[in-house]
Amino acid sequence: MFTRFSVTGCSLELLRTGERGIVTFCKTQDGTIFNKLISMGIVTGSHISLKQDSPSFILNIDNIDFVLDLESVRAIYVRIIDNYIS
Repeated sequence: MFTRFSVTGCSLELLRTGERGIVTFCKTQDGTIFNKLISMGIVTGSHISLKQDSPSFILNIDNIDFVLDLESVRAIYVRIIDNYIS
């Protein structure tokens, strides 16, 4: 009678290298970080992939790579759309 479904989401900080997701929201009290994320195109509905998580976070959005600090990464929440690990 019911169809199985799953919703997998987390902070971008918890994504593994190679995983992709859709930004569900950004949560920060710091207006500077919030404005930086928006200027990079990191808004609700954006497709994002994690290319590297150490020593710094490298994200890919619309085929453009961005380097983010940990505080900015912690402000981004995503719904995982696949588990491809490179």
